Amino acid sequence: MNVIKRDGRLIEFDKSKITDAILKAMNHTMAGQDIYLAKEIAQDIADNTTETTSVEQIQDLVEKKLMSSKRQDAAKEYIIYRNKRNIARGRRQYDIYMDIVNTVPNDITRENANMNADTPAGMMMKFASESSKPFVDDCLLSEKSKYFVDNNYIHVHDKDYYPTKSLTCLQHPLDYILQNGFRAGHGSSRPAKRIETASIIGCISMEQIQNEMHGGQSIPAFDFYLAPYVRLTYKEEVKKIEELLDTDLKELYDAEIEDYIETPLSNLTGNQRYKQQAINACVKRIHQSMEAFIHNMNTIHSRGGNQVVFSSINYGTDTSAEGRCIIREVLKSTYQGVGNGETPIFPIHIWKKKTGVNYLPSDRNYDLYKYACKVTAKRFFPNFLNLDASFNIHEGWDINDPRRFEKEVATMGCRTRVFENRHGEKTSIGRGNLSFTTINLVKLALECHEIEDTSEKKKEFFKSLQKCIDAAADQLYDRYVFQCTAVKKQFPMLMSGMWVGSNNLKSDESIESVLKHGTLGIGFIGLAEALISLTGHHHGEDEKSQELGIEIIRFMNSKIKEKSDYYDLNYSLLATPAEGLSGRFIKKDRKQFGSIPSITDKEYYTNSSHVPVWYKCSIEHKARIEAPYHEYEKGGHIFYVELDGDATHNPASVMQTVDLMDKYNIGYGSVNHTRNRCMDCGYEDASENLTECPECKGTSIDTIQRITGYLVGGTDSWNAAKKAELKDRVKHSC
Repeated sequence: MNVIKRDGRLIEFDKSKITDAILKAMNHTMAGQDIYLAKEIAQDIADNTTETTSVEQIQDLVEKKLMSSKRQDAAKEYIIYRNKRNIARGRRQYDIYMDIVNTVPNDITRENANMNADTPAGMMMKFASESSKPFVDDCLLSEKSKYFVDNNYIHVHDKDYYPTKSLTCLQHPLDYILQNGFRAGHGSSRPAKRIETASIIGCISMEQIQNEMHGGQSIPAFDFYLAPYVRLTYKEEVKKIEELLDTDLKELYDAEIEDYIETPLSNLTGNQRYKQQAINACVKRIHQSMEAFIHNMNTIHSRGGNQVVFSSINYGTDTSAEGRCIIREVLKSTYQGVGNGETPIFPIHIWKKKTGVNYLPSDRNYDLYKYACKVTAKRFFPNFLNLDASFNIHEGWDINDPRRFEKEVATMGCRTRVFENRHGEKTSIGRGNLSFTTINLVKLALECHEIEDTSEKKKEFFKSLQKCIDAAADQLYDRYVFQCTAVKKQFPMLMSGMWVGSNNLKSDESIESVLKHGTLGIGFIGLAEALISLTGHHHGEDEKSQELGIEIIRFMNSKIKEKSDYYDLNYSLLATPAEGLSGRFIKKDRKQFGSIPSITDKEYYTNSSHVPVWYKCSIEHKARIEAPYHEYEKGGHIFYVELDGDATHNPASVMQTVDLMDKYNIGYGSVNHTRNRCMDCGYEDASENLTECPECKGTSIDTIQRITGYLVGGTDSWNAAKKAELKDRVKHSC
């Protein structure tokens, strides 16, 4: 006989559950338990019900049989218990909803610092989010997955989006829609012919697809994609001069241009003057287009109007005059700021560092690299992606290949990395992460915390870790199978050729054949706290702990490769950029294990394989410790440092950090520092805890901080765990 649960699932009938429920009710009576009566009622229900019945029907039968028995006192307690359970189920949701209604700042309403949950659209999104999660628990997660989630071993990210079958993120092949046009909603766009159009299509692309996905959007080769429209814009300016002077200047259309630099015309004559005049006008238009792009990425709201697009752009390796122009002007626009000079939050800029292209003084784009470091020193971006890292090198990359960007790894600002592919070319373009699930390393360590024998403790830890990897991989596969039931028309722009292979699908055709190109990420959190539990020290302060830390992450990488082989899918190990999760895991663990110094006595766990934010060390020491983990964290990773003082006066410190990335084979890194801005007069400085402007005495101070991979102005939207982490962050010495 089967039983229909409240969520609609069918489970096998188990009469012992009826017996247990009756005995619990009897426990609350003066007469106590009567196990024989309880078993008799359970057996009677088993013998006299149809093949399939519901939980509610079974409970009704229990009530009736207890009421007709000598134990009516137990029937009353059973009814009271049943009603309390029903009320409790509804009460939990009611309390959550009322927190949203009353804009209470808590872990639910402050789960994502880029989302304003206090606005009408934001509130509506949170209502939808908190309503869908119980549905996923009850209807979409397997019993095994629920066990590992409920017991704080794993966390399913973006669970609220699970029913939508949406994917996490995408590296946009922007050239595809720039050359072919696109259709979004009830309108369509023709192919781009000038830089202004190309710029706005880039914005629309990311904004539209953000509505079809639950993660971030990135352009993997911003410079290469927009470079052709620099030359087209230049030609347009030449034609304007032709028309104005009624002369033929066709020989200037394809004239060689070493660089697009604005230059005075006073000493130029003839065609040289006209050429430079066109270049000057072209550069102004490129700059305005880059300004518009950045402005739009900071003001266009997506996902129901409650947050700006989580956007990233990768660039730095196009050495053509046109590509250099795009790079230079997007950096200039970022340095100048948006609006009244504010630091732009998005897009996250990612400089692709490559020896022979932009890293050495003899490299063509070295001047732009130096400028990028200056911009970082003021505006936090660009971050730096090391194409020279051993695991980021593509064997077929050739500096003479005009489409070499297809063989360059690109990343998301939140550190997600997609490159290797079991089912196609090794590239980031047109691909992204499908979903990811994170393992709580700290709980695994705490469960064997009391084992005195070191080898036995380690053995138990790795045994538990293997179980969690199995559980996470199985859960991700279940979700993948569910995502594969979606059809192309559910993702009108994403599956119109932006996701690799999707342009060949028919409207009602399943997307299963193309999803195999995506990645499934198994993440982890709290390596530092896990090592403290296992060895007494974290990896930043003890060499033996560092050896064990590398062994743990190497083990995870190896076992995840086995899962890739078993499922024939692109599983990868992700160094999770935990935001809300950093506090969620530790709360449950502290409740179970108590407050343990340096482990559960804080409000957060340390992200992935970072050394703790409170650990004082030099920049080089941090680089040396964290670097070895990156080659195993193929799903994404980041190295960051906290600079002391006003970085705007010291761009060389940014270059020194990139040098360490090169020295220690680090894949991706960023530089944090303090940046305050008076919103009344525009004054900026790097002082700690600035509350009053020294210039105008105003108190409207905007302090930019990096929360995980992205920037946030002020901390009002941060959850309690990340605020606590921010307070503990220390500066890293040179």
